[in-house]
Amino acid sequence: MEVSFGKEVRQLRLGGGETLHGEGILAITKALLQSGVAYVGGYQGAPVSHLLDVMVQAADYMAELGVHVEACSNEASAAAMLGASIHYPLRGAVTWKSVVGTNVAADALSNLASPGVMGGALIIVGEDYGEGASVIQERSHAFAMKSSLLLLDPRPQLPNMVRMVEQGFALSEACNTPAILQLRVRACHVRGSFECRDNVPPAVSRKALLAEPARFDYEKLAHPPATFRQEKLKTEQRLPAARRYIVEQGLNEIFAGRRSVASDDVGIIVQGGLHNTLVRALQQFDLADAFGAAEFPILALNVTYPLVPEQIADFCRGKRAVLVVEEGQPEYIEQEIATTLRRQDLGTAIHGKDLLQMAGEYTVEVVAAGLVKFLARHAADLPLAAAQDWLTANAARRQAVAAQLAAPLPPRPPQFCTGCPERPVFSALKLAQANVGPVHVAADIGCHSFATFEPFGFGHTILGYGMSLASRAGVSPMLGRRALAVMGDGGFWHNGLLTGVESALFNKTDAVLLIMKNGYTAATGTQEIISTPDEEQKAGAPDKRLSLVDRNQTIERTLTGLGVTWLRTVPSYEVDAMRRTLEEAFTTDAGGLKVIVAEGECQLERQRRVKPWLASLLKAGQRVVRVKYGVDDDVCSGDHSCIRLSGCPTLTLKDSDDPLKVDPVATVIEGCVGCGLCGENAHAATLCPSFYRVEVVQNPGFGERLLAAVRRGVIDWMQPA
Repeated sequence: MEVSFGKEVRQLRLGGGETLHGEGILAITKALLQSGVAYVGGYQGAPVSHLLDVMVQAADYMAELGVHVEACSNEASAAAMLGASIHYPLRGAVTWKSVVGTNVAADALSNLASPGVMGGALIIVGEDYGEGASVIQERSHAFAMKSSLLLLDPRPQLPNMVRMVEQGFALSEACNTPAILQLRVRACHVRGSFECRDNVPPAVSRKALLAEPARFDYEKLAHPPATFRQEKLKTEQRLPAARRYIVEQGLNEIFAGRRSVASDDVGIIVQGGLHNTLVRALQQFDLADAFGAAEFPILALNVTYPLVPEQIADFCRGKRAVLVVEEGQPEYIEQEIATTLRRQDLGTAIHGKDLLQMAGEYTVEVVAAGLVKFLARHAADLPLAAAQDWLTANAARRQAVAAQLAAPLPPRPPQFCTGCPERPVFSALKLAQANVGPVHVAADIGCHSFATFEPFGFGHTILGYGMSLASRAGVSPMLGRRALAVMGDGGFWHNGLLTGVESALFNKTDAVLLIMKNGYTAATGTQEIISTPDEEQKAGAPDKRLSLVDRNQTIERTLTGLGVTWLRTVPSYEVDAMRRTLEEAFTTDAGGLKVIVAEGECQLERQRRVKPWLASLLKAGQRVVRVKYGVDDDVCSGDHSCIRLSGCPTLTLKDSDDPLKVDPVATVIEGCVGCGLCGENAHAATLCPSFYRVEVVQNPGFGERLLAAVRRGVIDWMQPA
């Protein structure tokens, strides 16, 4: 990938006594090295993408330490890496986006959790939950409970997060159980600093090889009858060992209240990851200071599974009421706490989802609203007016803003980047459907999912990364017209090749598969994949679109090798050619799977390569030509079909200078990258000829300057003032 993490890589080398300043995810990465991790793998996904990206770019330093780093093809292959820790004293860490990544990895994780591990195993998941999430709203907690995996939810403060990584490995080894470390978006991006320790080269590593493999031990296989004993070990040995370690090492934190013990009759139990949000909410009541010290006790659960019944009971004993702040549903923690208190015969009132919303992200405002209800019921002597005024003022501001708007704000859905090679493909699909009729479109995870928004509106289902072709299997036999499945090259290698293509060929499916071949897993940060152009190919065409057709045939060779006979590779930006190819795929008499590979390099990666190259030419005083597109105001009719067909953010509207034209005209604003889609659409759809192409020449030669002067003179003579 072209994005550089050079600064972050340098910070990984910091040693004892030095201070690291940065985001939470970088602190987690550094903590892995301080913990003596031997191998790291994973599949990128927000909000934890940078962990693997930084380690991949730090390949030279990882080699110095002897740490093996592997970018895996999917989360299942990453989870399977942890099998190294079953027989060997190797500390391993893998990472991915949850809950979708955890679902993909489920089979490997279950088979890992059953026999347990010898070396510490840490699964770092980005818990992408809440209003800014890009995935289904579920929790990793259910999976941890189901498989008896440890679940760490660290309080978002860098020293504590580093401590929980180091202790997570030790806890995993103490109870022979893999541990999940979940990081919300706010934990990944919280900024701070911590004092580093020296990185620890692993005792067994790429530089210190094992002389012999481990001896065969059937009891460490997740295979009956060994699994029957393993299930008993989970409950009889591993969970008790985990609970002992949690208490002995003080992994969960108790923050004593500032009020006297006599009036210490309420308390709060909070997931560690929500502690900062809770403190900020308490500050609205003047019940916590700037350093987080609250008026009453708080139990912050850095380990949310398993809970320690004795610790929960001790915290609740003597209190009239306790509020459980648990984000998401169902309320697993609250239910377990209630059960614990009932078994201990404690009368402490437990509140949680009865006062806080059941689902959705727990923002400061949400938590404050629940605190008002809780404290009004159980601590009426505490000041509530400030928080109530704050909540009332927030509601009033919203109403005031809504009243000031003459009409609702226009929707602003996510969309493709400017110049994205996938936009013209969906423009071609629009044109093709105008001729052959509407088709069922099975969409997929990735940049192309933006086509579900206007102006396209394509995509009946999204059922998982690389699952589009498989998801149309039930509907294809019921339709009179062939269904279309869309996936990216990232999704193709992640899951689509096996779950979609192989199944379709085996079942002799008559359907159409459209693969967006942009050369990267673009939606997760343009990480490289097996079909990414190599550095030599990029260097050979710094000012051009990389032609993946001629340079990298990995996808096409794979499909041909599997038996695909109807295969077309079409440049993405050639709208008319793509339209004709789509129409042929929908109407041909040829049976079986028909595959169209839409070839076009990711525009972000192209710009990251081209812009520095152009800047170097300009700095050297060399001639530079940039292509721009525009719309002739005099020719534009104001029909705006070009915008409805494109959706490009640089193709927009402006008022016409012609008093006879009531409607605004189309215009191309700054930001155009010269992809040519607007002109291609105008040609393919036989639109008005209002688009024009210009070449902006910087540092022109003498002949060009002379020719330009002559042209200006002629134009001035023909159009006198």
